Amino acid sequence: MVGGTSWWQHGIIYHIYPRSFQDTDGDGIGDLRGIEERLEHIAGLGCDAFWISPIYPSPMKDHGYDVADYTGIHPLFGTLEDFDRVVAKAKSLGLKVILDFVPNHTSDQHPWFLESRSSRESPKRDWYVWRDAKPDGSPPNNWISVFSGSAWEWDEATGQYYLHSFLTEQPDLNWRNPEVRAAMYDAMRFWLDRGVDGFRVDVVYYCMKDPKLRDNPPNPGWKPGMPEIDTLLQTHSNDHEDMAIVIGEMRRLVDEYEDRLLIGEIYLPLERLMAYYGRDLSGAHLPFNFQLILTPWNAHEVRALVEQYEGLLPQGGWPNWVLGNHDQARVAARVGAAQARIAAMLLFTLRGTPTLYYGDEIGMPNVEIPPGRGEDAWGRHEAGFTRDPQRTPMQWDASEHAGFSTVEPWLPLSPDHAARNVETQDRDPGSMLTLHRRLIAMRRASPALAIGDWSGIETAGEVFAFKRRHGGDELTIVLNFGTQEEAVPNLHLAGGQGRIALSTHLDRDDEAVGPGVVLRPNEGVIIVA
Repeated sequence: MVGGTSWWQHGIIYHIYPRSFQDTDGDGIGDLRGIEERLEHIAGLGCDAFWISPIYPSPMKDHGYDVADYTGIHPLFGTLEDFDRVVAKAKSLGLKVILDFVPNHTSDQHPWFLESRSSRESPKRDWYVWRDAKPDGSPPNNWISVFSGSAWEWDEATGQYYLHSFLTEQPDLNWRNPEVRAAMYDAMRFWLDRGVDGFRVDVVYYCMKDPKLRDNPPNPGWKPGMPEIDTLLQTHSNDHEDMAIVIGEMRRLVDEYEDRLLIGEIYLPLERLMAYYGRDLSGAHLPFNFQLILTPWNAHEVRALVEQYEGLLPQGGWPNWVLGNHDQARVAARVGAAQARIAAMLLFTLRGTPTLYYGDEIGMPNVEIPPGRGEDAWGRHEAGFTRDPQRTPMQWDASEHAGFSTVEPWLPLSPDHAARNVETQDRDPGSMLTLHRRLIAMRRASPALAIGDWSGIETAGEVFAFKRRHGGDELTIVLNFGTQEEAVPNLHLAGGQGRIALSTHLDRDDEAVGPGVVLRPNEGVIIVA
Protein backbone atom coordinates (compact mmCIF):
# COMPACT_ATOMS: atom_id res chain seq x y z
CA MET A 1 0.00 0.00 0.00
CA VAL A 2 1.07 3.62 -0.63
CA GLY A 3 0.27 5.92 2.25
CA GLY A 4 -2.46 3.58 3.49
CA THR A 5 -4.31 3.54 0.16
CA SER A 6 -5.72 0.52 -1.68
CA TRP A 7 -4.16 -0.77 -4.91
CA TRP A 8 -6.93 0.79 -7.01
CA GLN A 9 -6.23 4.23 -5.56
CA HIS A 10 -2.51 4.48 -6.21
CA GLY A 11 -2.58 2.06 -9.16
CA ILE A 12 -3.06 2.36 -12.93
CA ILE A 13 -5.65 0.39 -14.94
CA TYR A 14 -5.02 -0.85 -18.50
CA HIS A 15 -8.04 -1.56 -20.72
CA ILE A 16 -7.87 -4.58 -23.06
CA TYR A 17 -10.32 -4.99 -25.93
CA PRO A 18 -9.84 -8.77 -26.25
CA ARG A 19 -10.72 -9.14 -29.94
CA SER A 20 -7.83 -6.82 -30.76
CA PHE A 21 -5.05 -7.56 -28.29
CA GLN A 22 -3.37 -10.77 -29.50
CA ASP A 23 -4.49 -13.68 -31.68
CA THR A 24 -2.83 -17.06 -31.01
CA ASP A 25 -5.03 -19.51 -32.91
CA GLY A 26 -4.87 -17.95 -36.37
CA ASP A 27 -8.49 -16.81 -36.73
CA GLY A 28 -7.67 -13.09 -36.84
CA ILE A 29 -9.41 -12.44 -33.50
CA GLY A 30 -7.65 -11.91 -30.18
CA ASP A 31 -8.04 -14.49 -27.43
CA LEU A 32 -7.24 -15.29 -23.81
CA ARG A 33 -3.99 -17.07 -24.60
CA GLY A 34 -2.96 -13.93 -26.45
CA ILE A 35 -3.68 -11.84 -23.37
CA GLU A 36 -1.63 -14.29 -21.30
CA GLU A 37 1.28 -13.98 -23.75
CA ARG A 38 1.25 -10.18 -23.66
CA LEU A 39 0.83 -9.54 -19.92
CA GLU A 40 4.54 -8.70 -19.59
CA HIS A 41 3.87 -5.66 -21.76
CA ILE A 42 1.28 -4.36 -19.29
CA ALA A 43 3.50 -5.14 -16.30
CA GLY A 44 6.46 -3.57 -18.10
CA LEU A 45 4.55 -0.34 -18.58
CA GLY A 46 4.12 -0.22 -14.82
CA CYS A 47 0.35 -0.75 -14.71
CA ASP A 48 -1.24 -2.40 -11.71
CA ALA A 49 -4.39 -3.92 -13.20
CA PHE A 50 -6.11 -4.66 -16.48
CA TRP A 51 -9.77 -4.64 -17.41
CA ILE A 52 -10.97 -7.04 -20.12
CA SER A 53 -14.03 -6.18 -22.22
CA PRO A 54 -16.60 -9.04 -22.35
CA ILE A 55 -15.42 -12.58 -23.06
CA TYR A 56 -18.68 -14.38 -22.23
CA PRO A 57 -20.59 -16.71 -24.58
CA SER A 58 -22.52 -14.46 -26.93
CA PRO A 59 -24.07 -14.34 -30.42
CA MET A 60 -21.74 -11.33 -30.87
CA LYS A 61 -24.39 -8.96 -32.16
CA ASP A 62 -22.64 -6.29 -30.06
CA HIS A 63 -19.27 -8.02 -29.73
CA GLY A 64 -19.90 -9.61 -26.37
CA TYR A 65 -22.14 -7.00 -24.76
CA ASP A 66 -25.03 -9.33 -25.63
CA VAL A 67 -24.37 -12.02 -23.02
CA ALA A 68 -25.85 -15.50 -23.37
CA ASP A 69 -24.13 -17.02 -20.31
CA TYR A 70 -22.66 -14.98 -17.45
CA THR A 71 -20.46 -17.77 -16.12
CA GLY A 72 -18.75 -19.05 -19.26
CA ILE A 73 -16.17 -18.10 -21.89
CA HIS A 74 -16.93 -17.68 -25.59
CA PRO A 75 -15.01 -20.30 -27.64
CA LEU A 76 -13.60 -17.44 -29.77
CA PHE A 77 -11.58 -16.43 -26.72
CA GLY A 78 -10.87 -19.86 -25.24
CA THR A 79 -12.02 -21.73 -22.17
CA LEU A 80 -12.43 -21.24 -18.45
CA GLU A 81 -9.09 -23.00 -18.06
CA ASP A 82 -7.51 -20.39 -20.36
CA PHE A 83 -9.05 -17.68 -18.19
CA ASP A 84 -7.63 -19.32 -15.06
CA ARG A 85 -4.18 -19.25 -16.67
CA VAL A 86 -4.58 -15.54 -17.38
CA VAL A 87 -5.44 -14.94 -13.73
CA ALA A 88 -2.52 -17.05 -12.51
CA LYS A 89 -0.07 -15.31 -14.86
CA ALA A 90 -1.41 -11.92 -13.79
CA LYS A 91 -0.92 -12.75 -10.11
CA SER A 92 2.64 -13.87 -10.79
CA LEU A 93 3.33 -10.46 -12.36
CA GLY A 94 1.62 -8.53 -9.57
CA LEU A 95 -1.32 -7.54 -11.78
CA LYS A 96 -4.98 -7.37 -10.77
CA VAL A 97 -7.73 -8.67 -13.11
CA ILE A 98 -10.94 -6.70 -13.70
CA LEU A 99 -13.82 -8.18 -15.71
CA ASP A 100 -16.48 -6.34 -17.67
CA PHE A 101 -19.91 -7.15 -16.23
CA VAL A 102 -23.03 -6.40 -18.31
CA PRO A 103 -26.08 -6.12 -16.02
CA ASN A 104 -28.59 -3.98 -17.92
CA HIS A 105 -29.39 -6.47 -20.66
CA THR A 106 -28.74 -9.99 -21.88
CA SER A 107 -28.67 -11.52 -25.33
CA ASP A 108 -32.05 -12.48 -26.74
CA GLN A 109 -30.51 -15.97 -26.91
CA HIS A 110 -29.90 -16.16 -23.16
CA PRO A 111 -31.96 -19.03 -21.64
CA TRP A 112 -33.61 -16.53 -19.30
CA PHE A 113 -35.03 -14.51 -22.18
CA LEU A 114 -35.98 -17.56 -24.22
CA GLU A 115 -38.03 -18.71 -21.26
CA SER A 116 -39.38 -15.23 -20.58
CA ARG A 117 -40.72 -14.80 -24.12
CA SER A 118 -42.16 -18.33 -24.30
CA SER A 119 -45.40 -17.33 -22.58
CA ARG A 120 -47.00 -14.54 -20.59
CA GLU A 121 -47.31 -17.10 -17.80
CA SER A 122 -43.60 -17.95 -17.81
CA PRO A 123 -42.04 -17.82 -14.32
CA LYS A 124 -39.34 -15.62 -15.86
CA ARG A 125 -41.75 -13.28 -17.68
CA ASP A 126 -41.08 -10.54 -15.14
CA TRP A 127 -37.31 -10.97 -15.45
CA TYR A 128 -37.52 -8.61 -18.44
CA VAL A 129 -39.51 -5.44 -19.13
CA TRP A 130 -42.70 -6.39 -21.00
CA ARG A 131 -45.60 -4.01 -21.64
CA ASP A 132 -48.81 -3.89 -23.64
CA ALA A 133 -49.05 -1.70 -26.72
CA LYS A 134 -50.93 1.58 -26.60
CA PRO A 135 -54.53 1.37 -27.90
CA ASP A 136 -53.30 2.29 -31.38
CA GLY A 137 -50.74 -0.53 -31.31
CA SER A 138 -47.74 1.75 -30.89
CA PRO A 139 -44.94 1.22 -28.31
CA PRO A 140 -45.59 1.98 -24.63
CA ASN A 141 -43.59 5.23 -24.72
CA ASN A 142 -41.24 7.30 -26.88
CA TRP A 143 -37.93 5.93 -25.61
CA ILE A 144 -35.21 5.56 -28.26
CA SER A 145 -32.52 2.87 -28.44
CA VAL A 146 -28.92 4.01 -28.08
CA PHE A 147 -28.39 2.47 -31.53
CA SER A 148 -31.40 4.36 -33.04
CA GLY A 149 -35.05 3.45 -33.50
CA SER A 150 -37.62 2.64 -30.87
CA ALA A 151 -36.38 1.03 -27.64
CA TRP A 152 -39.38 -1.33 -27.83
CA GLU A 153 -39.72 -4.50 -29.92
CA TRP A 154 -43.04 -6.21 -30.61
CA ASP A 155 -43.23 -9.92 -29.79
CA GLU A 156 -45.93 -11.42 -32.00
CA ALA A 157 -46.15 -14.72 -30.13
CA THR A 158 -47.11 -13.20 -26.77
CA GLY A 159 -48.62 -9.93 -27.98
CA GLN A 160 -46.47 -7.52 -25.96
CA TYR A 161 -43.50 -5.24 -26.40
CA TYR A 162 -40.17 -5.81 -24.65
CA LEU A 163 -37.70 -3.05 -23.80
CA HIS A 164 -34.22 -2.95 -25.33
CA SER A 165 -32.18 0.15 -24.54
CA PHE A 166 -29.60 -1.00 -27.07
CA LEU A 167 -30.08 -3.58 -29.88
CA THR A 168 -33.32 -5.50 -30.32
CA GLU A 169 -31.13 -8.55 -29.58
CA GLN A 170 -30.27 -7.05 -26.16
CA PRO A 171 -33.47 -7.13 -24.06
CA ASP A 172 -33.31 -5.17 -20.79
CA LEU A 173 -33.47 -7.10 -17.55
CA ASN A 174 -35.98 -5.99 -14.93
CA TRP A 175 -33.75 -4.97 -12.05
CA ARG A 176 -36.79 -4.26 -9.89
CA ASN A 177 -37.29 -8.02 -9.70
CA PRO A 178 -35.37 -9.45 -6.67
CA GLU A 179 -34.90 -12.78 -8.48
CA VAL A 180 -33.03 -11.01 -11.29
CA ARG A 181 -30.77 -9.24 -8.85
CA ALA A 182 -30.04 -12.46 -6.97
CA ALA A 183 -29.16 -14.31 -10.19
CA MET A 184 -26.84 -11.54 -11.35
CA TYR A 185 -25.14 -11.34 -7.97
CA ASP A 186 -24.55 -15.10 -8.12
CA ALA A 187 -22.76 -14.55 -11.43
CA MET A 188 -20.57 -11.87 -9.89
CA ARG A 189 -19.68 -14.21 -7.02
CA PHE A 190 -18.73 -16.90 -9.55
CA TRP A 191 -15.97 -14.71 -10.93
CA LEU A 192 -14.89 -13.28 -7.59
CA ASP A 193 -14.50 -16.83 -6.30
CA ARG A 194 -12.37 -17.54 -9.39
CA GLY A 195 -9.90 -14.82 -8.44
CA VAL A 196 -11.20 -11.73 -10.23
CA ASP A 197 -10.23 -8.52 -8.43
CA GLY A 198 -13.21 -6.44 -9.48
CA PHE A 199 -15.69 -5.42 -12.13
CA ARG A 200 -16.20 -2.61 -14.59
CA VAL A 201 -20.01 -2.56 -14.66
CA ASP A 202 -21.36 -1.72 -18.11
CA VAL A 203 -23.93 1.13 -18.37
CA VAL A 204 -24.88 0.52 -14.74
CA TYR A 205 -26.95 3.73 -14.67
CA TYR A 206 -29.42 2.14 -17.12
CA CYS A 207 -30.44 -0.63 -14.70
CA MET A 208 -33.15 1.39 -12.99
CA LYS A 209 -35.68 3.29 -15.12
CA ASP A 210 -38.75 5.31 -14.25
CA PRO A 211 -41.22 2.69 -12.97
CA LYS A 212 -44.07 4.62 -14.64
CA LEU A 213 -42.23 4.47 -18.01
CA ARG A 214 -43.06 8.11 -18.75
CA ASP A 215 -42.06 9.66 -22.09
CA ASN A 216 -38.69 11.36 -22.34
CA PRO A 217 -38.86 15.10 -23.11
CA PRO A 218 -37.38 16.58 -26.30
CA ASN A 219 -33.77 17.79 -26.21
CA PRO A 220 -33.65 21.49 -27.17
CA GLY A 221 -29.90 21.15 -27.74
CA TRP A 222 -30.16 18.51 -30.47
CA LYS A 223 -28.64 19.43 -33.84
CA PRO A 224 -28.50 17.57 -37.17
CA GLY A 225 -25.57 15.19 -37.20
CA MET A 226 -26.09 14.12 -33.60
CA PRO A 227 -27.31 10.54 -32.90
CA GLU A 228 -31.04 9.93 -32.92
CA ILE A 229 -31.05 9.09 -29.21
CA ASP A 230 -29.95 12.66 -28.49
CA THR A 231 -33.22 14.02 -29.88
CA LEU A 232 -34.63 13.27 -26.43
CA LEU A 233 -33.32 13.96 -22.95
CA GLN A 234 -32.90 10.61 -21.19
CA THR A 235 -34.84 11.83 -18.17
CA HIS A 236 -36.84 8.67 -17.50
CA SER A 237 -35.04 5.89 -19.38
CA ASN A 238 -32.00 5.70 -17.06
CA ASP A 239 -30.48 7.05 -13.84
CA HIS A 240 -33.57 6.66 -11.67
CA GLU A 241 -32.95 7.47 -8.01
CA ASP A 242 -33.56 3.80 -7.15
CA MET A 243 -30.16 3.06 -8.71
CA ALA A 244 -28.83 3.70 -5.22
CA ILE A 245 -30.36 0.35 -4.21
CA VAL A 246 -28.58 -1.58 -6.96
CA ILE A 247 -25.19 0.10 -6.68
CA GLY A 248 -25.31 -0.35 -2.90
CA GLU A 249 -26.08 -4.06 -3.22
CA MET A 250 -23.27 -4.55 -5.73
CA ARG A 251 -20.85 -2.78 -3.42
CA ARG A 252 -21.83 -4.88 -0.41
CA LEU A 253 -21.32 -8.00 -2.50
CA VAL A 254 -17.86 -6.92 -3.63
CA ASP A 255 -16.98 -5.99 -0.05
CA GLU A 256 -17.61 -9.59 1.00
CA TYR A 257 -14.21 -10.23 -0.63
CA GLU A 258 -10.92 -8.66 0.37
CA ASP A 259 -9.73 -5.55 -1.44
CA ARG A 260 -11.92 -5.87 -4.55
CA LEU A 261 -12.97 -3.03 -6.84
CA LEU A 262 -16.31 -1.83 -8.25
CA ILE A 263 -16.19 0.54 -11.25
CA GLY A 264 -19.32 1.97 -12.84
CA GLU A 265 -19.57 2.98 -16.51
CA ILE A 266 -21.66 6.13 -16.23
CA TYR A 267 -22.10 8.80 -18.90
CA LEU A 268 -23.83 11.49 -16.87
CA PRO A 269 -23.18 15.13 -15.94
CA LEU A 270 -20.72 15.45 -13.07
CA GLU A 271 -23.41 16.46 -10.57
CA ARG A 272 -25.26 13.18 -11.20
CA LEU A 273 -22.08 11.11 -11.48
CA MET A 274 -21.26 11.89 -7.85
CA ALA A 275 -24.42 10.11 -6.67
CA TYR A 276 -22.87 6.81 -7.74
CA TYR A 277 -20.27 7.03 -4.98
CA GLY A 278 -23.28 6.33 -2.75
CA ARG A 279 -24.26 7.73 0.61
CA ASP A 280 -21.22 7.58 2.90
CA LEU A 281 -19.25 6.12 -0.06
CA SER A 282 -21.38 2.97 -0.09
CA GLY A 283 -21.61 2.83 -3.90
CA ALA A 284 -19.04 2.36 -6.64
CA HIS A 285 -15.41 2.83 -5.63
CA LEU A 286 -14.84 4.52 -9.00
CA PRO A 287 -17.74 5.94 -11.01
CA PHE A 288 -15.85 6.29 -14.29
CA ASN A 289 -15.11 9.92 -15.15
CA PHE A 290 -15.16 10.35 -18.95
CA GLN A 291 -15.10 14.14 -18.97
CA LEU A 292 -11.58 14.43 -20.44
CA ILE A 293 -12.96 12.60 -23.48
CA LEU A 294 -15.99 14.88 -23.79
CA THR A 295 -14.54 18.30 -22.88
CA PRO A 296 -13.19 20.68 -25.59
CA TRP A 297 -9.41 20.32 -25.65
CA ASN A 298 -8.01 23.65 -24.51
CA ALA A 299 -6.35 24.85 -21.32
CA HIS A 300 -9.29 26.92 -20.09
CA GLU A 301 -11.91 24.19 -20.50
CA VAL A 302 -9.73 21.43 -19.06
CA ARG A 303 -8.74 23.51 -16.06
CA ALA A 304 -12.40 24.38 -15.41
CA LEU A 305 -13.30 20.69 -15.67
CA VAL A 306 -10.65 19.59 -13.18
CA GLU A 307 -11.62 22.30 -10.70
CA GLN A 308 -15.32 21.45 -11.02
CA TYR A 309 -14.73 17.71 -10.62
CA GLU A 310 -12.46 18.15 -7.61
CA GLY A 311 -15.02 20.52 -6.06
CA LEU A 312 -17.94 18.11 -6.50
CA LEU A 313 -16.30 14.96 -5.14
CA PRO A 314 -17.92 13.73 -1.93
CA GLN A 315 -15.79 13.74 1.21
CA GLY A 316 -13.36 10.84 0.86
CA GLY A 317 -14.47 10.02 -2.70
CA TRP A 318 -11.52 8.93 -4.84
CA PRO A 319 -11.16 10.61 -8.26
CA ASN A 320 -10.38 8.88 -11.54
CA TRP A 321 -9.67 9.91 -15.13
CA VAL A 322 -10.17 8.18 -18.48
CA LEU A 323 -8.71 9.35 -21.82
CA GLY A 324 -10.02 6.65 -24.13
CA ASN A 325 -12.01 3.44 -24.47
CA HIS A 326 -13.61 1.15 -27.02
CA ASP A 327 -16.64 3.45 -27.43
CA GLN A 328 -14.82 6.75 -28.06
CA ALA A 329 -12.46 8.06 -30.74
CA ARG A 330 -8.84 7.56 -29.76
CA VAL A 331 -7.13 10.42 -28.00
CA ALA A 332 -4.62 10.86 -30.85
CA ALA A 333 -7.55 11.22 -33.26
CA ARG A 334 -9.34 13.74 -31.03
CA VAL A 335 -6.47 16.06 -30.15
CA GLY A 336 -3.70 15.18 -32.63
CA ALA A 337 -0.40 13.36 -32.19
CA ALA A 338 1.43 16.31 -30.59
CA GLN A 339 -1.27 17.00 -28.02
CA ALA A 340 -1.66 13.28 -27.29
CA ARG A 341 1.63 13.62 -25.39
CA ILE A 342 0.15 16.46 -23.34
CA ALA A 343 -2.91 14.29 -22.71
CA ALA A 344 -0.71 11.44 -21.46
CA MET A 345 1.15 13.71 -19.05
CA LEU A 346 -2.16 15.10 -17.82
CA LEU A 347 -3.66 11.63 -17.29
CA PHE A 348 -0.78 10.40 -15.16
CA THR A 349 -0.32 13.58 -13.10
CA LEU A 350 -3.90 14.47 -12.15
CA ARG A 351 -5.12 13.31 -8.75
CA GLY A 352 -6.88 9.96 -8.93
CA THR A 353 -6.78 6.60 -10.69
CA PRO A 354 -5.91 6.72 -14.42
CA THR A 355 -7.22 4.23 -16.99
CA LEU A 356 -5.15 3.69 -20.15
CA TYR A 357 -6.74 2.23 -23.31
CA TYR A 358 -4.64 -0.34 -25.18
CA GLY A 359 -2.65 1.19 -28.04
CA ASP A 360 -2.76 4.73 -26.67
CA GLU A 361 0.69 4.10 -25.19
CA ILE A 362 2.06 4.06 -28.76
CA GLY A 363 -0.24 6.81 -30.03
CA MET A 364 -2.44 4.57 -32.18
CA PRO A 365 -4.80 6.61 -34.36
CA ASN A 366 -8.36 5.93 -35.39
CA VAL A 367 -8.19 3.64 -38.41
CA GLU A 368 -10.33 4.25 -41.48
CA ILE A 369 -12.51 1.23 -42.13
CA PRO A 370 -13.07 0.46 -45.83
CA PRO A 371 -16.60 -0.21 -47.11
CA GLY A 372 -17.60 -3.78 -46.39
CA ARG A 373 -15.17 -4.21 -43.47
CA GLY A 374 -17.35 -2.59 -40.79
CA GLU A 375 -18.21 -4.76 -37.78
CA ASP A 376 -19.80 -2.43 -35.23
CA ALA A 377 -23.50 -2.84 -34.43
CA TRP A 378 -24.03 0.91 -34.08
CA GLY A 379 -22.56 1.55 -37.52
CA ARG A 380 -24.87 -1.07 -39.02
CA HIS A 381 -27.95 0.55 -37.47
CA GLU A 382 -27.20 4.27 -37.74
CA ALA A 383 -25.20 5.69 -40.64
CA GLY A 384 -22.19 7.77 -39.67
CA PHE A 385 -21.74 6.27 -36.22
CA THR A 386 -19.26 3.45 -35.78
CA ARG A 387 -16.79 2.47 -33.07
CA ASP A 388 -14.66 0.25 -35.31
CA PRO A 389 -11.88 2.86 -35.89
CA GLN A 390 -10.83 2.79 -32.21
CA ARG A 391 -11.04 -1.01 -31.91
CA THR A 392 -8.43 -2.09 -34.45
CA PRO A 393 -5.70 -4.63 -33.58
CA MET A 394 -2.78 -3.77 -31.35
CA GLN A 395 0.38 -3.00 -33.28
CA TRP A 396 3.18 -5.06 -31.77
CA ASP A 397 5.81 -5.05 -34.52
CA ALA A 398 6.50 -4.15 -38.16
CA SER A 399 5.56 -7.54 -39.62
CA GLU A 400 2.73 -7.97 -42.12
CA HIS A 401 0.00 -8.39 -39.51
CA ALA A 402 1.73 -6.25 -36.86
CA GLY A 403 2.56 -9.23 -34.64
CA PHE A 404 -1.13 -9.44 -33.74
CA SER A 405 -1.94 -12.46 -35.92
CA THR A 406 -0.60 -14.71 -38.66
CA VAL A 407 -3.63 -13.92 -40.85
CA GLU A 408 -5.68 -10.89 -41.92
CA PRO A 409 -7.18 -9.48 -38.70
CA TRP A 410 -10.89 -9.04 -38.07
CA LEU A 411 -10.48 -5.26 -38.54
CA PRO A 412 -7.83 -3.59 -40.72
CA LEU A 413 -4.56 -2.41 -39.26
CA SER A 414 -3.48 1.21 -39.29
CA PRO A 415 -1.49 2.02 -42.47
CA ASP A 416 1.34 3.28 -40.22
CA HIS A 417 1.69 0.05 -38.23
CA ALA A 418 5.11 -0.74 -39.70
CA ALA A 419 6.46 2.45 -38.12
CA ARG A 420 4.11 2.82 -35.13
CA ASN A 421 4.41 -0.33 -33.05
CA VAL A 422 5.65 -1.52 -29.69
CA GLU A 423 8.87 -3.12 -30.94
CA THR A 424 9.98 -0.01 -32.88
CA GLN A 425 9.07 2.43 -30.10
CA ASP A 426 10.74 0.22 -27.51
CA ARG A 427 14.09 1.07 -29.16
CA ASP A 428 13.35 4.80 -29.51
CA PRO A 429 14.21 6.96 -26.47
CA GLY A 430 11.97 9.73 -27.81
CA SER A 431 8.89 7.61 -28.52
CA MET A 432 5.37 7.81 -27.15
CA LEU A 433 5.93 4.43 -25.48
CA THR A 434 9.03 5.73 -23.74
CA LEU A 435 7.07 8.75 -22.55
CA HIS A 436 4.38 6.50 -21.08
CA ARG A 437 6.91 4.30 -19.32
CA ARG A 438 8.67 7.30 -17.81
CA LEU A 439 5.43 8.97 -16.74
CA ILE A 440 4.22 5.80 -15.07
CA ALA A 441 7.61 5.22 -13.41
CA MET A 442 7.50 8.77 -12.01
CA ARG A 443 3.97 8.25 -10.75
CA ARG A 444 4.95 5.00 -9.04
CA ALA A 445 8.01 6.60 -7.43
CA SER A 446 6.30 9.79 -6.26
CA PRO A 447 3.77 9.75 -3.41
CA ALA A 448 2.73 13.24 -4.53
CA LEU A 449 1.69 11.95 -7.97
CA ALA A 450 0.23 8.69 -6.70
CA ILE A 451 -1.91 9.94 -3.82
CA GLY A 452 -1.05 13.57 -3.14
CA ASP A 453 -3.16 16.72 -3.02
CA TRP A 454 -3.94 18.82 -6.10
CA SER A 455 -3.98 22.60 -6.45
CA GLY A 456 -4.14 24.80 -9.53
CA ILE A 457 -1.74 27.60 -10.50
CA GLU A 458 -2.99 30.79 -12.17
CA THR A 459 -1.67 30.97 -15.72
CA ALA A 460 -2.50 32.78 -18.94
CA GLY A 461 -2.86 31.72 -22.54
CA GLU A 462 -3.02 28.05 -23.44
CA VAL A 463 -1.21 26.88 -20.31
CA PHE A 464 -2.67 24.69 -17.59
CA ALA A 465 -0.47 24.30 -14.50
CA PHE A 466 -0.93 22.67 -11.13
CA LYS A 467 0.92 21.25 -8.15
CA ARG A 468 0.84 17.84 -6.52
CA ARG A 469 1.99 17.55 -2.91
CA HIS A 470 2.33 14.80 -0.32
CA GLY A 471 4.42 15.32 2.78
CA GLY A 472 7.72 16.77 1.60
CA ASP A 473 7.18 15.60 -1.99
CA GLU A 474 6.13 18.41 -4.35
CA LEU A 475 5.89 18.47 -8.15
CA THR A 476 4.75 21.20 -10.53
CA ILE A 477 3.12 20.20 -13.81
CA VAL A 478 2.93 22.76 -16.64
CA LEU A 479 1.13 21.91 -19.89
CA ASN A 480 1.02 23.93 -23.10
CA PHE A 481 -2.22 23.15 -24.94
CA GLY A 482 -1.29 25.51 -27.76
CA THR A 483 0.87 25.63 -30.86
CA GLN A 484 2.86 28.70 -29.78
CA GLU A 485 5.72 29.05 -27.32
CA GLU A 486 4.47 30.01 -23.86
CA ALA A 487 6.46 31.73 -21.10
CA VAL A 488 5.09 31.16 -17.60
CA PRO A 489 6.74 33.79 -15.36
CA ASN A 490 6.11 32.43 -11.88
CA LEU A 491 5.30 28.88 -10.79
CA HIS A 492 5.75 29.52 -7.05
CA LEU A 493 8.55 26.96 -6.86
CA ALA A 494 9.99 26.26 -3.41
CA GLY A 495 13.11 28.41 -3.16
CA GLY A 496 12.22 29.94 -6.52
CA GLN A 497 14.12 27.28 -8.43
CA GLY A 498 13.60 23.75 -9.72
CA ARG A 499 14.66 21.25 -12.33
CA ILE A 500 12.75 19.56 -15.10
CA ALA A 501 12.28 15.88 -14.25
CA LEU A 502 10.44 15.10 -17.49
CA SER A 503 9.36 16.87 -20.68
CA THR A 504 6.84 15.43 -23.12
CA HIS A 505 9.60 15.97 -25.73
CA LEU A 506 11.92 13.78 -23.58
CA ASP A 507 14.92 16.08 -24.09
CA ARG A 508 15.15 18.44 -21.06
CA ASP A 509 16.06 16.11 -18.20
CA ASP A 510 17.56 17.94 -15.19
CA GLU A 511 17.36 21.35 -16.87
CA ALA A 512 17.35 24.11 -14.24
CA VAL A 513 14.33 26.43 -14.29
CA GLY A 514 12.83 29.14 -12.12
CA PRO A 515 10.98 31.08 -11.02
CA GLY A 516 9.02 30.22 -14.19
CA VAL A 517 9.53 28.16 -17.33
CA VAL A 518 9.36 28.57 -21.11
CA LEU A 519 7.39 25.87 -22.93
CA ARG A 520 7.73 24.99 -26.57
CA PRO A 521 4.55 24.42 -28.60
CA ASN A 522 2.70 21.29 -27.47
CA GLU A 523 5.08 20.72 -24.57
CA GLY A 524 4.45 19.71 -21.00
CA VAL A 525 6.95 19.46 -18.17
CA ILE A 526 7.11 18.06 -14.66
CA ILE A 527 9.27 20.18 -12.38
CA VAL A 528 10.81 19.06 -9.10
CA ALA A 529 11.70 21.83 -6.66
